[in-house]
Amino acid sequence: MKKYKFLAIMAALLLLVLAACGKKDEATEETSTDTGTVKEETPAAEEASVFPLTITQPNGLAEVTLEQKPEKVVVFDFGFLDTLDALGVDVTGVVQQNVPEYLSKYADKDAYQNIGSLKEPDFEAIHAMQPDVIFISGRQADAFEELNKIAPTVFVGLDNHDYVNSFKANTELAGKIFGKEAEVATALEEIDTKTAELAAKTANMDEKALIVLGNEGELSAYGPGSRFGVIHDVFGFKAVDEGLDDSTHGSSVSFEYVLEKNPDILFVVDRDAAVSEGESGTKAAIENEIVSKTNAAKNGKIFYLEPDVWYLSGGGIQSEKAKIEAATAAVQ
Repeated sequence: MKKYKFLAIMAALLLLVLAACGKKDEATEETSTDTGTVKEETPAAEEASVFPLTITQPNGLAEVTLEQKPEKVVVFDFGFLDTLDALGVDVTGVVQQNVPEYLSKYADKDAYQNIGSLKEPDFEAIHAMQPDVIFISGRQADAFEELNKIAPTVFVGLDNHDYVNSFKANTELAGKIFGKEAEVATALEEIDTKTAELAAKTANMDEKALIVLGNEGELSAYGPGSRFGVIHDVFGFKAVDEGLDDSTHGSSVSFEYVLEKNPDILFVVDRDAAVSEGESGTKAAIENEIVSKTNAAKNGKIFYLEPDVWYLSGGGIQSEKAKIEAATAAVQ
């Protein structure tokens, strides 16, 4: 009997040892190699979260921290809204004035909450939403402190002097915050490829281009480093005038100036069509007797750029693709 009791005890101990080893193997599996011991995590191991995520901001704005993935999202910048739309990210509140046509679903007051205008946020309405994050750009920069009291406020404006990198940084930030990093990588790769193809075509062009903004019959011209400077700086079109003001509002010019510079290609951004409810008169104003004497007019190379994309929602995944397509049409 003593012999059988001893064997029973030994069997029980053996089972306990095997069970303990099994639990250990479920957590990590160790294999010996020439360089030491490697721990292989099981598929059940969770990926590390990016949260809490601290975001350093430009222009002296305070850094903000997102504790978790935002659920209630407020967006002022149409370019960033474009990106979130392309990535399939749901938003709660948007500006519902002058919404770009291709983003018109966000003008639905039953589906999305109105947060005021681009320059005048509705602080009371935004506070009532209790958002988890607010995205702004230059037009709302002065309201940063007040908005940041409501929820972490992230600046996603573009740097015209470093356009591509600032666009990519904003897009990658969206991917990180909302778990869309793979989708962002694919989109940026496509944009890089199309941009390189366009730049290869413009590299050997002798034709020079001018960009003008039409506003109630008046003209502003834009060159390298300006809000529309991507045409020169990234797409590679040579500028007919390198000395233009790179401020947001460009250089005020006359139709005689356009004739004097005599561009081979004239790109026109119609502000009236972007922000006015009535019919725009920019096309009629541009195609006058003076401008008709330019090489651009004689050769049929006046291109009217989509105002929604160029004036309202630049810096989005969809808008940047559209910009490349529009500029490519000028070298066909």
